[in-house]
Amino acid sequence: MIRKHSITLHGHRTSFSLEEPFLEELRQMAERRQMSLAALIAEVDSHRGTTANLSSALRLHVYADLKAKVASAPTDTAKANIEPSSRREDLRND
Repeated sequence: MIRKHSITLHGHRTSFSLEEPFLEELRQMAERRQMSLAALIAEVDSHRGTTANLSSALRLHVYADLKAKVASAPTDTAKANIEPSSRREDLRND
């Protein structure tokens, strides 16, 4: 469910609407960076283009962060206990 949130950015009151998973990820990002959620949102706001609304910019920021995490994650199939060849065979048998 989308919830509307109010925040003061650069001395002006504004609002954004986000689904809870996006807001929770923003909170975790702010915590990892040892900054307040308001400071992170202000940073995203200052880097967004003039055509993007704040809600969209926040979602795209979360998406970019998660995409970077996935790209930098090890792709060791042993961790998942899946051999590439056996996985292909399992898929063919389904």
